[in-house]
Amino acid sequence: MERLLSEIRSCQVCKSHLPLGPRPVVAAHPNARIVIIGQAPGTKVHETGIPWDDPSGRQLRKWLKISDSVFYDESKIALMPMGFCYPGRGTGGDLPPRSECAPLWHHALLTGMPSLELIILIGTYSQHYYLGKNVKGTLTETVKRHQDFLPKYFPLPHPSPRNRFWQSKNPWFGKEVVPVLQKRVAGILDLD
Repeated sequence: MERLLSEIRSCQVCKSHLPLGPRPVVAAHPNARIVIIGQAPGTKVHETGIPWDDPSGRQLRKWLKISDSVFYDESKIALMPMGFCYPGRGTGGDLPPRSECAPLWHHALLTGMPSLELIILIGTYSQHYYLGKNVKGTLTETVKRHQDFLPKYFPLPHPSPRNRFWQSKNPWFGKEVVPVLQKRVAGILDLD
């Protein structure tokens, strides 16, 4: 695993497409029980090199009901995005994750974590990649039908502060989905 992580962290495949240059951000360990697959690092995470080290990460940890120390314990939770480097800025926010990363690195990472019990898919990019034809018509429908993908996958919206409107429009998420997520995560990590 260490050799693989070293290869990923020194990857230059997309260098010419990255406005801030390559800085792959990933955290994994052979003993990880949960993997969280997000979109791509933002500028703050690119700067620090720490996955989910931003307001979105704080919200995600609230949804999971876990401390920073549990979240960043690679032997418990692996953190890998669809695109490992900051992709740049578009008109409505950050650009989509680079498409080269997931086919290049995901299989090897997942294979190197034989104890995985849950793959949390954050946002449409990871959901479309992993759920394929089983993904529902919209992110809202996919998240609402989260039970269809258990026990292996758990689809979530992005925890970005920009998605507050989505959360206020879909109160069922906090009432019905988040408690199921918290119970599943606590059970896997023996946090009860």
